[in-house]
Amino acid sequence: MKVAVIGAGVIGITTAYELAAQGHQVSVFERNSAAAEECSFANTGIASVGYASPWARPGMVKHLLTHIWQRDAPLRIFSPGMAKWGWFWRMSQASKSIPFSRHSVNMLRLAEYSNQRMRTLRDTLNLAFERSLGYMILLRTERETRLMQAPLQVMRDAGLSFKTLNATDARLFEPALNPETALAQAIHFSEDEVGNCRQFTLLIKNEAEALGAKFHFNTTVRPFSQAQPKTIYTSERDPGSKFDAVVVCAGMSSASLIRPLGLKIPLVAVHGYTLSAAVREPLDAPRSSVMDEQYKVAISRLGHRVRVSGGFEMGGHAKRHEASQLNTLYRVLDNWFPGAARTQDSVQVWKGSCPMLPDGPPIVGASGVPGIWLNLGHGASGWTLACGSARVLADSMNGRSPEIDLQGLGIDRF
Repeated sequence: MKVAVIGAGVIGITTAYELAAQGHQVSVFERNSAAAEECSFANTGIASVGYASPWARPGMVKHLLTHIWQRDAPLRIFSPGMAKWGWFWRMSQASKSIPFSRHSVNMLRLAEYSNQRMRTLRDTLNLAFERSLGYMILLRTERETRLMQAPLQVMRDAGLSFKTLNATDARLFEPALNPETALAQAIHFSEDEVGNCRQFTLLIKNEAEALGAKFHFNTTVRPFSQAQPKTIYTSERDPGSKFDAVVVCAGMSSASLIRPLGLKIPLVAVHGYTLSAAVREPLDAPRSSVMDEQYKVAISRLGHRVRVSGGFEMGGHAKRHEASQLNTLYRVLDNWFPGAARTQDSVQVWKGSCPMLPDGPPIVGASGVPGIWLNLGHGASGWTLACGSARVLADSMNGRSPEIDLQGLGIDRF
């Protein structure tokens, strides 16, 4: 088939590779001048099966709203309109025990498969990119420990391997953790990893090109035509390029692209920050990656750099940097790894937007409109879920049975 893929982030690039590997003629359209320029550019780097869990979990909405006015809020909401409060209402419904368990199982199934697929690609294609093994969730208080029980039970039921550690044992895995910072418990995932998502994406792009995929950068696709949904238009005067199938992997732009087809998807942009700085003293830096559960801030080791990620915002300006959010990242880094990074000079500050759905899992599969396929809404777990999402979508488009059950990942749930 002649297939168009819209979007050249990690989701779009892995999708293009899988389709090209199955013999399709693939064209990728990207509005930026290169691949991995938006959400895949400088994200947290955590590829964790264990943490591929919905934000919509029991107690989470209350936790977010309780901290919303605090200086170091895990999520700050700017000028919330009715649409955003409606999204939060959907999230609150998905946070109830039964739907949370269902969405978690569906998301975990995809994450495990994606992890296997990423390792297969890395090994068979000899992809060399910055990465390290191990991931740990840090729980400061007993309340956070209680909130983690529901997702941990889902992981146990799925047979996922992890260890619950006390503060002393946690420091065996991450010796540089500040002993003066309160730590009630830690959850350690020894088989998870942190890696450079952008490096990986660019390497997979090269592999897709070697298989014949064509890339069209600096090319903005217009919203789909209801009369000709499989025709790509890039301007008002463009006569259009016809395809046998189109895959939408365009992040937040996905919703507006498919809206003329009668498809309404409750995507919300959640902006997040990362700070990347050179390691000052290796003995004071993390070995791999940790997540401060209270503030939703991740601290990761990427080669000779430390990357700190978090400071989430809903609403506001996608490009404007809020000092309060950045200060939270610096403060949490200093809480756990004081002196680990050279934060006085040459700090790379980045802000990106994650397209999030209220219940957690992405939409992967047919749209209901013939020839239009969707691979979107991965939220903060895009790097974790990318390779698996791409493969099951390509298999579905090729008429093959995917290797995992796609229940709960379709657009029909909305």
